[in-house]
Order: sequence, then C-alpha cells, then structure tokens
Amino acid sequence: MLIVGLGNPGKQYEKTHHNVGFMFVDEVAKSYNVTFKLEKKFQCYIGEFVQNGKKHYLMKPTTYMNLSGHAVRLFSDYYNIESDDIFVIYDDMDLPIGTKRIRKSGSAGGHNGMKSMIQEVGTSEIARLRIGIGRSKEDSHDKVVDFVLSNFSKSEMNILNETLNVSANIINDLINHGIDYIMNNYNK
Repeated sequence: MLIVGLGNPGKQYEKTHHNVGFMFVDEVAKSYNVTFKLEKKFQCYIGEFVQNGKKHYLMKPTTYMNLSGHAVRLFSDYYNIESDDIFVIYDDMDLPIGTKRIRKSGSAGGHNGMKSMIQEVGTSEIARLRIGIGRSKEDSHDKVVDFVLSNFSKSEMNILNETLNVSANIINDLINHGIDYIMNNYNK
C-alpha cells in the first residue's frame, strides 16, 4: 500500500494548515520507526515498513501541493501499485478542525492536490482521508491561500493533535481490516 500525505516541502510550510497530510504521515512514520529518504527520481520522500509480510510505503511529494499527483504516478508506475492500493491524506477547510472523513472515492472537491492526484492516476477511485482545518474567515482566493499557508494556532494544534494521535491506528486498521472498517470506525 502507498500512503500519501499531501503538503508542501520546506521548513516554512511545516506547521501550516495545508500540511496536515505531511503531519499525518510523519506521525505514522514515528509509530513504525520509519525514516524518510529523498527519492529525486520520484520527486518525493519515501519511507517503508513491512506489516503482515507485505511492504508498505509512506510518501511526502516534493512537487508542492498542486502537482502532488505527479510524484504518486511516477512511484506507482515504477512499482506497479494499483489505484486501489493508494491512500491519500489531505486538508479540508470545509470540515471543522480535526474532523476526519474517510471515503473510497470521490471528486477533488476543489482541492488542487487531489485534482492533480485524480488527473495523474487517471481515476477518482482513490481512497482518502480528509482532515478538517476549519475555514478561512473570508472566501476570496487570496484570503483562502493566506489561510491554508498560515500556521496552526496553539488551540488549533491541541484539537488537531487528537486526530494525529490516532494516525498510526487508522493506518494499522486500514492494512489489517480494509477501507470499510476504517470508514465505520473513524468517520465520526
């Protein structure tokens, strides 16, 4: 399975609203003692672990959010990973902070990283976890961009940490029990 966290590379983006996907896979990596390695030919950081006798990958694309699908396509083509073995984690500002929504498929819902993923992989049948980051106070494009690229406040991080603390459980349950199980147990 390829588990992809969407975000933007670089220290300046580490704690921003748009980097929830990276934060999630970082937490999973800690739980599995995974170290990320830069894979320039795939334009991403990759970590790997074995569970139930099968190799699984954690990915953080270095392509920046709007081109995330490119790294996923390069990697999945090389390793013959089918779209039903890809799980993507990303931010959703239409959900309250820390809220989790898991789906088997769907549209990009206006999220440019997911648009890129669907376009590059060639299907919207990609399992995903959307993590709520709350909404910008204003809906203008510039204000939305400023919001998603701003750092989480301390109170937001306190709420978000509750979600991040179960990240390894979600991935463990996904691997052991499948997408339906995690949809039934974590979509609350």
